[in-house]
Amino acid sequence: MPATPLLEVEDLTVLRDNSSPLFSNLSFTLSPGEVLVLRGVSGSGKSTLLKCIAELNLYSKGIVRLHGKESKEWDIPEWRIKVAYVPQRPSLLPGTPLDFLSTIRSLSARKKALQASESEVDPMDLAQDWGIDKPLWRRDWGILSGGEAQRIALAVAVGIGGAEVLLLDEPTSALDADSSDKVEKSLLSMLPPLEGSSRQNEHVQRKGNGPKALIWITHSAEQADRVGTRSLDLSQH
Repeated sequence: MPATPLLEVEDLTVLRDNSSPLFSNLSFTLSPGEVLVLRGVSGSGKSTLLKCIAELNLYSKGIVRLHGKESKEWDIPEWRIKVAYVPQRPSLLPGTPLDFLSTIRSLSARKKALQASESEVDPMDLAQDWGIDKPLWRRDWGILSGGEAQRIALAVAVGIGGAEVLLLDEPTSALDADSSDKVEKSLLSMLPPLEGSSRQNEHVQRKGNGPKALIWITHSAEQADRVGTRSLDLSQH
């Protein structure tokens, strides 16, 4: 029997306000080690798709599964930890990054207390690897630069433990080339080997339970070629 996919999207349809489809009957699977790059013109539904997969956006029909189990069978907070959406503009969040981290940690602890304590990489340490000094965590999201906010949000999603699929909405769009390169390589290094792929991780695997696969929105063809194992063009759906 074929192996159960890590993530499966089946016949997903989202309608616009005028009832015309934004995309319809969208189906794909995601295996451990894969990086699926979402392509498509502006307005084709890339960000909406990520929010649907994370159960943050309503969809008209379709099913999303993790390990063969439908999203509606999961406790939603646990689903959103395992299938973690990282927004393009996290600076719109209220409070400070430290407030946000404390909230996420308390939610994770209720669901997976033992696993969280064993698998968590300190998000503040991870962000520091990406050039974010720890005092920045006490500043309001709204006064952080776009690049600072992006790196902190990514560090929380990766470091908190439990995320199996990361849904990345242009995660490096506000970063300079050097910072973007560090983040790209770090994220790819955390993935398990992809069966049949010649791509080798350039960094030592981090201890603990890192993400198993990524879905990545980017408007850069060069970045798509660097990070992606395959792509999906929503303009065709």
